This record gives sequence, C-alpha cells and structure tokens, in this order.
Amino acid sequence: MENVLRPLIVIGGSVVLTLALGWATDRLLRKADERHRETPLWDLLRRGRIPYQLVLWAAMLRGSYDEAKVLEAHRVGIGRALTLVLIGSAAWLVIRIAAAIVETSYSRYARAHRDPARVRRVRTQVSLIMRVVSAIVGVVAAATMLLTFPAMRAAGASLLASAGILGIVAGVAAQSTLSNMFAGLQIAFGDMVRIGDTVVVDGEWGTVEEITLTFLTVRTWDERRITMPVSYFTSKPFENWSRGTPQMTGIVYWHLDHAAPVEAMREKLRDILRECPAWDGRDYGVAVTDSTPNTIQVRALVTAKDADDIWTVRVTVREQMIRWLSAEHPYALPRVNTADSVLPPSRRSPDGELRDGAVRRAHEPPRTGRG
Repeated sequence: MENVLRPLIVIGGSVVLTLALGWATDRLLRKADERHRETPLWDLLRRGRIPYQLVLWAAMLRGSYDEAKVLEAHRVGIGRALTLVLIGSAAWLVIRIAAAIVETSYSRYARAHRDPARVRRVRTQVSLIMRVVSAIVGVVAAATMLLTFPAMRAAGASLLASAGILGIVAGVAAQSTLSNMFAGLQIAFGDMVRIGDTVVVDGEWGTVEEITLTFLTVRTWDERRITMPVSYFTSKPFENWSRGTPQMTGIVYWHLDHAAPVEAMREKLRDILRECPAWDGRDYGVAVTDSTPNTIQVRALVTAKDADDIWTVRVTVREQMIRWLSAEHPYALPRVNTADSVLPPSRRSPDGELRDGAVRRAHEPPRTGRG
C-alpha cells in the first residue's frame, strides 16, 4: 500500500501545489491589473503563467522525486529530463518577464511623447532589443542543458581550447550573417529607418512593417511584402519619407496646348484644394516649367501632412483638373497640328505667288534613267 500511496502523494501533491500556486499568483496579478489600469505590466505578466507553472512543477517534482520510490532503475534519466524541463521553462519564463517589462516601458514612453517619429524609433529599438535578449537567453539555456550531460562537461576543455579556431572559421563562414546582424543594430540605434516609416527602395513605395537583426520587411501600397537584408539600408541609398517631419510636397504635371489658361488653372486649383480634406493648407501653386513645339508642361505644387495624404491630394487634383479642362477649355488639351505647309521665301514671288519655274519643277515627274 505504501508503494502505491507514496508516488501518488509525491506526484499528485506536486501537481496540486503547482496548480494552487499558479491560480493564486494569477488572481493576484489580475487584481493588480484592475487597480493599476495605467500600466499594462500586470496583464502582460499573466501571459507567463504557463512557463511559471512548469517551473514550479519541475522544481518540486525534481526535488521530491527521490522520495517517490518509483522507476528507480531509470532515476537518473528521469531526473535529467526534469532538469531539462526546468531549465527550458525557466528560460521561457525569463523571456516572458523581459517582454512584459520592455513592452510596459515602451507603452509609457508612447503615452508621454506625441512625436510619431520618436515613438517609431523607440519601437524599432525595443523590438531588436527583445530579439537580442531572447537569443541570449536561448543560447544560455541550450548551453546549460548540454552541460547537464557528463560527456559534454568532459568535452568542455577541448571545446574551449579549439574555440579560437572555430571562431575564425565561423566568422568567415557567417560573414554575411554577421554583417546583417551588425547592420540591424546600427539601424536600431542609428535612427536610419524605423518601423512604420514610409520608404522607397528599388523603386517600390511602402511602409516598414518589421525589422529583425538580419532582414527588414516593407509592405507596399498593393499589400505585397518585400523582404530585404538589413545591410541593404546601410550600404545603398534609399528614400525615407518619414525622416524628420512627415509633411510632404507633391507635384502634378500636365502636358497642354500653348493656349492653355494658366491663370484660370491657378484659380481652379485653389478651389479644388479647398474641397479636398487631405490638403493641409500650407502651400499650392501652378507654373509653366517647360515647353515643346507642340505643348507646354504645367506643374501644380500641393502639400499634405504625410505620404498617404499627399497621394490623395495629387490624384484628386490631376483628375478634377483634367475634367475641368475637358469641359470648360477643351482647346487647352494637346492637339496635333495639321496646318498647310509654307514654302521658304526663295520659292515665292514678291506678291506671294509661286514662280513659274517652281511650279513647273513641282509638277514635273521625277527623272529616271540617263539623259
């Protein structure tokens, strides 16, 4: 009877005590979250209840398993398995706690600062810091798990002795990966590009959606995702429309006839912009910037508070101006000249008539053959 009750008490007691402590801790965190709505820390800490309960269960069972007197032939293997579970769940819990603290710090910073550029910069830094912390904790946990095996401890000296050679080989083999990792840290703390920035890379316009230590994802206007190595942004030029202030100036071009009513277009542009909510009211203008033998190039200048609004203003102005010209001033649209040709003065008489010789030569059939 004792051989049956002892394992049930040890194992069942560990499970019950783990569930009880987990439930009590979750209740305390829930009450703390209800009292302190200004910070998300307590609610974020509740996300770590699963690794927390695993840590409690593995620790209690690891410490009391010898008293259970069950499967004693496999006592060493079961003990090592419980140790591995304890190490893994502890690393998982540390990552959850670190994520809760970092996310809370970012939330407080975002509420205290209204500058979107600074908030995006901190968001980028926080994301990369969390990835670095997760990688470090994961590597330490994996190394600790390996060191629980006697064979790995015995091989430790030889591994340390060859660390220099392995480091050189790994550095050469992973040169591209390491350069991307350093580029990711440079982007995070150099404030070159941030999550949420509007950029133009390789002729594609989009928004930075994700930044990691090795790659960066840009979401284009048509919902495509472009994944690029972060080293691209440290070695090649690119446009960052969110750098500094988000305000932008846009340009709309028309190719029109020389008789186009430019002054009337200025007044019409003012009327169009007054009815466009995306225009920020800072500036506008119309000017003739170029001319060809058949057309002139008219440029409209408009402003908006950010990249999305400047796109809306530009397409609105282009569409409504063309519609207005077609309805009110159709002569202003480009035309193909079909006027009669005029001969040079040497082919004309003083009274403007063609000379006889010119007429004859004009009507003579072309000569072919000899003589």
